[in-house]
Parts: sequence; C-alpha cells; structure tokens
Amino acid sequence: MKFDSYLPADELKPYVKAIVISESETEQTYKVLPDTSMVIGFQYKGNLSYVNKDVEIPLSSSGITGLRDSFRIFKNSAGIGSVLVYFKEAGAVPFFNHPIHELFRESISLDNFMLKSELLILEEQLCEANSDNTRIAIIERFLISRMKETPPDSVVMTALSLIYKSKGTIRIKELTEQLNISQSPLEKRFRRAVGTSPKKFASIVRIKNIIQQYKQTDSLTEISYEAGFYDQSHFIKEFKTFTGNTPEIFFKK
Repeated sequence: MKFDSYLPADELKPYVKAIVISESETEQTYKVLPDTSMVIGFQYKGNLSYVNKDVEIPLSSSGITGLRDSFRIFKNSAGIGSVLVYFKEAGAVPFFNHPIHELFRESISLDNFMLKSELLILEEQLCEANSDNTRIAIIERFLISRMKETPPDSVVMTALSLIYKSKGTIRIKELTEQLNISQSPLEKRFRRAVGTSPKKFASIVRIKNIIQQYKQTDSLTEISYEAGFYDQSHFIKEFKTFTGNTPEIFFKK
C-alpha cells in the first residue's frame, strides 16, 4: 500500500492541504471516518466503490466528495492508483461554481462541474503519465486553470478558528455572540464556504479531537463530559454514527 503526501504548488497552498498519490496492489475493503476537508479523487488505474448495506456502488473515476458526519465503507479493485486532493476548510469554493453545501454526504462525478470532453482529456493525461510528479503537475495545472480569485469570508474564517480553539465544544449561541452576528446569516455564509453548518462542523471536530487525544488510561465518562456531552447515551450515539462502533469497542480495536 502506498500513500504519499505532497505539498501543493505555492498558488494552491491557500486552498489545498495536500495532494496524495495512493496505490494498492490488492483488493481492499476499508472504513473512512468523517473529516473536515472536501476531497477530489482521480483514479488513473483500477476502480473504487463504496458499500451501502452490502451493496457495492461504483464511483466515478473522477469525483468530488463533500463533508460527511458518518463513516463510509470503500472497496478498491486490485492494482488501483489514485490522485487525491485534500482541500483546506473553505478551500474548495474558488474552484467550483456550485453550492458546495449540496455536496454534504455526497460523492459526485466531476463531469457535473466541467465539460465531459475536458474531463476525458484530463483522465487520459493521468493514465498516460509515467511518474507521480507528472501526475501531480497535471492536477496542479488543472486546479490553477479553474481557480478564481475569491477573498475568504472573514466571519467564516473566525468561526472556524473559534470552533477549533474550543475543540468543537463551542455552542452556536456563544459563536454568534463572539462574532456579533445572528444565527441565520452565519449559517448561510458558513454552509456556502465550508459545506455544512457550523453546528455539524463543530460536531465533526469534537469527535475527531476525542479520537486523536485518547489515551488508554482515559475514562470514557470523563471524556464525554469534557467534550460537552450532557450524558453518556448521547455521546455513544454520536460516536457510533461517526465511527460505526461504540467508544469502548472502537478504542479496544
């Protein structure tokens, strides 16, 4: 299994976290947990699908995946090769003339956002490329050609900072008070830039932080209260939606 991460070109650094080359020689089924980034994937060899209730649903060879609040099971064919573009929070907006909040929980083919003829040329170039550096350069040129000068929304960027600073525990009322904005316009601007509501984004950050900071000596009861959950049942339910397991089973694994 290969999963090599590269920093993007300087022009893309304000918007893109990383560009990844992922390859696997064997067929695999694996779980992907929710994240705070939107992702574009290009399969230059092999095929990818996701599994829903034991049914395999093929994915387009070039597609974009929006934010999710629950895990997803993927299955790749043997000999798969992919280029993955991980956007920063609010980083996808300059590249798509589309309300990105509509991509929440969705994986959609890129031909919904560009001419199919142009996409076929891009896919052909990736398939013919003979090195990782060449594939990355192709994707960088593609992204730069689509990039529009879009100044970041200062209110949304401050909201993101406050959510991360609180480890996802900040309440929406507190957020709006600190930003001096009412809830409705904040939610509208946040969805447009980030791809989901501030509350949902904070819940993703909260569970991610619990997973990243967990130590075997920690008490799950204390963790849940420190993370702002009112009771254990609420914590277990949200954690299971996120990971597919209860906290006890997840951390045992």
